[in-house]
Amino acid sequence: MIEDRRRRWRFGRRAELLCTLALRLKGYRIVARDLRTPVGEIDIVARRGRTVAIVEVKGRGDPSAAGEFVQPHQRRRIERAAGWLLQAHPEWAALDWRYDVILVEPWRPPRHIVDAWRNDD
Repeated sequence: MIEDRRRRWRFGRRAELLCTLALRLKGYRIVARDLRTPVGEIDIVARRGRTVAIVEVKGRGDPSAAGEFVQPHQRRRIERAAGWLLQAHPEWAALDWRYDVILVEPWRPPRHIVDAWRNDD
């Protein structure tokens, strides 16, 4: 059980690293990775121009499971964490914010879903 948990954790870390590399290749600057706030966690905060992307990484060993995306309770947690981040960086208030998801599946390139949801969804 503990070994299985470690394996999943290592897979997740590798998936996040792969996603940061893919985002950099697309011209994003990685502002934060594994950002832990008092109200939740954000996998990746990336910025390109006037856009701040709050990125949730979904890495799964099973390709069908990776497509489950982000559940409503996870969205709320990420949105709360993004709100905390905005309070910590008020100079970013004038920028465009969005929520992205990157799906990572074995033996496939990461699939970047831009603007995966909005706060009012």
